[in-house]
Amino acid sequence: MPTHATRSSVLFVCLGNICRSPTAEAVFRATAERAGHGSRVHVDSAGTGEWHVGNPPDWRAIAHGRRRGYDLAPLRARQVTREDFARFDWILAMDRSNLRELQALEPDGYRGHLGLFLDVAPAIGRREVPDPYDGGADGFELVLDLVEEASRALLARIVPRAG
Repeated sequence: MPTHATRSSVLFVCLGNICRSPTAEAVFRATAERAGHGSRVHVDSAGTGEWHVGNPPDWRAIAHGRRRGYDLAPLRARQVTREDFARFDWILAMDRSNLRELQALEPDGYRGHLGLFLDVAPAIGRREVPDPYDGGADGFELVLDLVEEASRALLARIVPRAG
């Protein structure tokens, strides 16, 4: 269901849109740009909850991302909506709880891909990106490790679709 003949769109979703999904947005965008496909993908992120809407990502996500060359600072949290299903070819949840919330919102006839982000990279050996919010630095580094690997796998899957 590409929204344009040469472009695919991806929405990453977590709980509050301040740690995992903005990290995935920034990493995937950078991965696509570095591969020369930045113009072929539209990337965004959202949360299933509303309590952080309008806020920047968690300062720890910003700091850890910056150390690896990703800029999360300009991003702002938003809540996922039913309209997102009309705008995105790929809607990827960070964990099963987020996926259940998205499935409850999914309109009949959605032709895109709704699933877990890490399922695009089965070699990782896990299906969920753990929430680092209540933990320490290691949690944010693990999120980056998982998201970097899954982003490469996702790009390899959607670039052929994009054109």
